[in-house]
Amino acid sequence: MRIAFLAIAGLIMGVVGGATVGIGLGLGWIQLFNSSEFEGYAGMLVVFTFMPLGALIGGLGGATLFGMAALREHEATIARQRMGHEGVNEA
Repeated sequence: MRIAFLAIAGLIMGVVGGATVGIGLGLGWIQLFNSSEFEGYAGMLVVFTFMPLGALIGGLGGATLFGMAALREHEATIARQRMGHEGVNEA
């Protein structure tokens, strides 16, 4: 249960962080390549292209990293419990 919770928390934080980074990269793209601002083209480019891509990549990355970290912690806990029980059973 804890693994799923941490994966969902990573997903949420990754989506927010990725969208923020996507907006920043989109604004940088507009400045660097002098994109047209006719009828809000530049804003739509950032909001409908860079922000969703950043959110997608950030969400997948955050969920994967947090889930893997929780899984490794869970495996370490199981290994510690086994080592403790093996010593008690042998004595």
